[in-house]
Amino acid sequence: MAKKTNAEEIQQQNMAEAISKTEKFFKENGKLIYGCVIAVLVLALAVLAYNRFYLQPRKVKAQAEMYKAEQWFAQENYELALNGDDNNLGFEDLLAKYGTKGGEAIYMYAGVCALQLGRYDDAINYLKKYKGEDTILLSRAQGCIGDAYVGLEDYQTALTWYEKAAKTASNPFSATYLLKGAGVAEQLGDKEKALSLYKLIKDQYPQAPEAMDIDKYITRIEF
Repeated sequence: MAKKTNAEEIQQQNMAEAISKTEKFFKENGKLIYGCVIAVLVLALAVLAYNRFYLQPRKVKAQAEMYKAEQWFAQENYELALNGDDNNLGFEDLLAKYGTKGGEAIYMYAGVCALQLGRYDDAINYLKKYKGEDTILLSRAQGCIGDAYVGLEDYQTALTWYEKAAKTASNPFSATYLLKGAGVAEQLGDKEKALSLYKLIKDQYPQAPEAMDIDKYITRIEF
């Protein structure tokens, strides 16, 4: 049998010491370690149970109760959609009762309703909370915020939101926000900004309906 070298003996001795220290650590702290593991498992089970037996049922219930408000919204009955009636909740009550359990779109619904009813501050508050992942809907929310600031006659802030909406989702809908932005820029007397937005519509969205008469707006400012 080959004789062990000093290096091998030292390595084995170190391993034995490490194992001994590990065993000693577990003997001294075993109860604490197992207690922590059990606590983590209990917490994980509690979170799963909370999601399954509380959050999910509330989400289903919220979506079911939202159905009537969505119908009113589709019918452009914004008063009932926002405030509800004696039998059905409107978006404001649904938000108070469930928060966003029915989905992020509830902020969009509530914001558009408030905007249509002339409640501009409420509209801004709701629409700024909309955090949907669909960029087209997000840009619409931002454009509606611009509309609300126009209602408040805060044209400079409205212009900022219109430009933001146009950049969020670069598609033919962006031409609408650019045209509105150019209009408020003219209202502010900023013809250079208005002209740049009109030209942006002409260059980037020539097929959009807003581009049909765009030369008329450009010519009016240039000459």
